[in-house]
Amino acid sequence: MTLPASPGAASSAQADLPAGLEAAPESGPPRPVGARERSPLPDVLRGLALLGILIVNVQDFAGFREWTQTGVDRAVQAVTDTLLNGRSISLFAMLFGWGAAGLLARHGAGRLVRRLAVLLALGTAHHLLVWHGDIISNYALLSLALLLTVRMSARSLTGLAGVLGAYWLGLGVLAGVAALGSTRTRFAGLPDLAPGMSYLEVVSRRAATFGEDLWGGSLYNGPWLIALFCLGAAAQRSGLLIRPQEHRPLLRRLAVGGLGLGLPLGLLLAWLNTQGSLAAGLLAIPVRMGGGLASALGYVGVLGLLASRGRLGPLRAFAASGRVALSNYIAQSLVMTGVFYPYAGAQFGRWGAAAAVGLALLVGLAQLPLSAWVLRRFGSGPLETLTRRLVYGRGARREPGPS
Repeated sequence: MTLPASPGAASSAQADLPAGLEAAPESGPPRPVGARERSPLPDVLRGLALLGILIVNVQDFAGFREWTQTGVDRAVQAVTDTLLNGRSISLFAMLFGWGAAGLLARHGAGRLVRRLAVLLALGTAHHLLVWHGDIISNYALLSLALLLTVRMSARSLTGLAGVLGAYWLGLGVLAGVAALGSTRTRFAGLPDLAPGMSYLEVVSRRAATFGEDLWGGSLYNGPWLIALFCLGAAAQRSGLLIRPQEHRPLLRRLAVGGLGLGLPLGLLLAWLNTQGSLAAGLLAIPVRMGGGLASALGYVGVLGLLASRGRLGPLRAFAASGRVALSNYIAQSLVMTGVFYPYAGAQFGRWGAAAAVGLALLVGLAQLPLSAWVLRRFGSGPLETLTRRLVYGRGARREPGPS
């Protein structure tokens, strides 16, 4: 499926806004987009993706292996794999590309590079000081590739994403097929945490492997993540998320085709994650991400159709969380490592999927009213405020809270 090409940047910037609102002036000091200039759909999608990422990541925080779950834990793991695993992270990555492409179009390469440098620093601190599973630093490095796509149309970006994605998924399938018949067991990828470890011991281990984690992860996942960023940039070019009412036929195709492919692949992933073989573990990677992308596009289609008719309803509550996604993402890591890591709550390896996912839901849903309060009180999250000041300078206008 391809996204339609976009009109010129100047007319697009004005058309992106609801009726009666003016675009931010392109002259004068650069500033971030204000709350009244925002379409709700991207923020709702980002908030939902953030909750889904936490539900999936709780396996790593809590230290349980998918294929060892039984009973209600296995049922919860199967639902997670079918509906969220690979889905939420694909949606989040596409939204990252969407935002980066918008900043690039609005303020140019220098401002984008400055923002990515700030995010790289924040992601590095997150990785070293809080949690080894940070994605911010990888995203900041790899999204520099979008600088090479500034003149590409939405259709060309979609085509490039297809080539990169097919290459990465194909290699993953080949690796899984090559492992068929192997007697080796799959790898968990969980952090090496021993009871009684101090905070400094955990940090020192992460610091020792940080370079390998950052560059190795970026090289391995690079083609796939850049493909997702390109899809997000294509959505930015076309105005798909800002003006969904203009793209209802495409949104219907995404909803039907994406979920029609993604849900069966989610069921296949759930089955693969009951198997302990190396081949199952390797095959689960392309199934997870390929099906995850399909389902993520399906979710965009469904929510885009609802947004195009003004029917997001209670889902609008996720927009507040999406607007402070960076602060919420780091806060999730702080809470979860506080519960599970040996220097704090020391529950690592003691919980199954059901209890861990229940905690993730509790934390993620609690962030919705908290995010709304933060926006009313301060206009922005703490890390969003810090990032904005570093990128735009102290003179940048504070983003107003919702009325």
